[in-house]
Order: sequence, then structure tokens, then C-alpha cells
Amino acid sequence: MSTFFSWLYIFWVFLVFTVFMLLFLPGIIIPAFFGQHAVAVTYFFMKAWSWVFSMLTFIRYDMIGRENIVPGKAYIYVSNHTSFLDLPGIAMTIRGQFRPLAKKELLKLPVFGWITRATCVVVDRSNNESRKKSLERLKEILNMGINILVFPEGTQNRTKELLQPFKDGAFRIAADTQKPLLPMVVLGAAKLMPPGTIRMRPGRIKIIVGPEIAVGADEDTRQLKEKNFHDIRAHDEAIEMLYL
Repeated sequence: MSTFFSWLYIFWVFLVFTVFMLLFLPGIIIPAFFGQHAVAVTYFFMKAWSWVFSMLTFIRYDMIGRENIVPGKAYIYVSNHTSFLDLPGIAMTIRGQFRPLAKKELLKLPVFGWITRATCVVVDRSNNESRKKSLERLKEILNMGINILVFPEGTQNRTKELLQPFKDGAFRIAADTQKPLLPMVVLGAAKLMPPGTIRMRPGRIKIIVGPEIAVGADEDTRQLKEKNFHDIRAHDEAIEMLYL
């Protein structure tokens, strides 16, 4: 893309993002005032916004392995995270509503901060008490039959490695609740919008859902984390060879 058309495309993407986010905002924000289960309405609008965003920006999401998701079952989704473009695809891929674990810095963003407050479990990563409370809140949500989403790397991966070392949170929750883990791999998002930049281009992103990982009683958190890291990394490498 030439520089002119590249900037024109970026302007178009931000216009689509802003206009349709504002149009859908009441449907996203208002249900949060009526309890956790009412937020299902929020996710209807979030998924609708994600679809519109995808269609109008020519960023297509190929969702592979959705048959691994059993409707009505609460999962701990774990996914790599390389770009803001991951999020619309993840929202469309997950069946039903879910609660992501989000860093408190997102609350400062215009509009998006309101959505984060309404739909996410927010954590201050620099505060041990906040981290503890956020994990307990995620457990409560799981026990309500609602999915949760954790990026086990802790933040966007800005390195050339496929994955950064995983943090314990998601796996501690799995060990404590015996809820199944469902790994997801996002491929191609960082190439379309590198982390830390506003540069972007149209293209295809693949969201791959792996098989459910059952978690039994008395699971060792460290072993569970290491097993998932190696399984997801191997899956990531295999899919990258096949599809990119």
C-alpha cells in the first residue's frame, strides 16, 4: 500500500471503529446495570459490532475449531495476544458471553474504558491485593456458568517469539475450580496491526480453538501451566506452518 492509501485506510478503520462503537454503545453499556446474566445482551452487541468492523475494514477472521466449544459449558479460554485486532475475532469465536481479565490502564481510554468497566474483570497488575481479588472474581463468574478469558502471557506479545512465558493466574483458577481450559491461537493479527503502532492493513486473521483440556482435582498449577504452554506453542507452530 502506498503511504497515502495506507493513511487513508487507517483513517477509515478509526472512523468505522468510532461511529459503530458509538451506535452500539447503549446496547453494550446499559445491560451491565442489570446483573451479570443481563450482560449476555452486551455480548450480542459486541459480536455485532465485531462483525460490522470486520466487514467494513476488510479484515476477515477465519474461525477454526469452533466445534470444540460445547454450548452452555463454562470454559477458561486462554489465548495468545499480539494485537488489538485479536479482540473482534475472539469475541466472534467464543460462543455466548465471557469475561476477559483486563489491565486497569484500559479504563483510561475514551469510550473503550466504559466498555472495559462493563464487560471485564479489571486488575491492577502492580497490586497484589488487586490480583488476588480479580482471581476470586473470575472464579465466581465461572461458577455462575459464564466463560472467562485470560491472556496468560499477561499483555501483548511484542517480541518475535510465538509465546512469552505464561503467568499462573488462569491455571490457578483451573486447578481451584476444576473447570476445563480451552486454548485459542490467534495468527496473523500482528502482521496486520503490529503492537504499539496504529499502522494497519486489510487481510485475514485465523482464530483456532483447540480441544478442551480437562482439569482434575489436586492439579499442580505449575505443571498445568507448563503443559498448556508447550501444547499451545506446538499447536501454534503447526498451524503457522499450515496456514501462513
